[in-house]
Amino acid sequence: MSVRWKRVIVKLSGEALMGPLTHGLHQPTVERIAADLATAAKLGAEIGVVVGGGNFFRGIQGADKGIERARADSIGMLATVMNALALEQAIEMQGQSARALSAIAMPALCQPYSRQAALNHLAKQRVTVLAGGTGNPFFTTDTGAALRAAELSADAVMKATQVDGVYTADPKKDPHATRYETLTHDEAINRNLAVMDTAAFALARENRIPIIVFSIQEPGAISGALQGQGRFTLVAP
Repeated sequence: MSVRWKRVIVKLSGEALMGPLTHGLHQPTVERIAADLATAAKLGAEIGVVVGGGNFFRGIQGADKGIERARADSIGMLATVMNALALEQAIEMQGQSARALSAIAMPALCQPYSRQAALNHLAKQRVTVLAGGTGNPFFTTDTGAALRAAELSADAVMKATQVDGVYTADPKKDPHATRYETLTHDEAINRNLAVMDTAAFALARENRIPIIVFSIQEPGAISGALQGQGRFTLVAP
């Protein structure tokens, strides 16, 4: 079965990599997600991954502890590089070529991010793991994912979450919450649905980029959603 979207940016939180742990990397979970990304690439999709760093450090948490926000965000961006390097190796262990690129230049560890380099890796069917957020403080990795999707001409952003789509209310708190199959960007705004943070959603809306919201909890979730299978919400122009 062919993929519905040829080039996508997968937004993967750092928390998704810690599995049942309270922090850090849960290797079986990292390997499961890497296998799913490798499968998606082998279906013919061009896969970029923007990874967060919340399993190690979140900038907003550091600010709450007395670290100035810009410095705390810088620490958080470094955490995303650690995750990117771990994910790069795990994907390569699946027999799939991968490259980690960082918006914060650290060439001793990985290639610095540039649009041209990322496009080159995507064209060569390498899973391109994009670390360092936007390279600037005060922006989330949600915004980083939307930005990379726009500048790399991606067909969609795939936002991996803990639930299988966008609901009328928090399904973990409201048993009567129902899942949307599809939404427009305007409907998501008018209904005050938290699809992504405000800056990220504005970027996606302005550039008419669809957002696929799905759960990362099940094996094969990424490749399934790419083929239009499984449970997810499609937020489209």
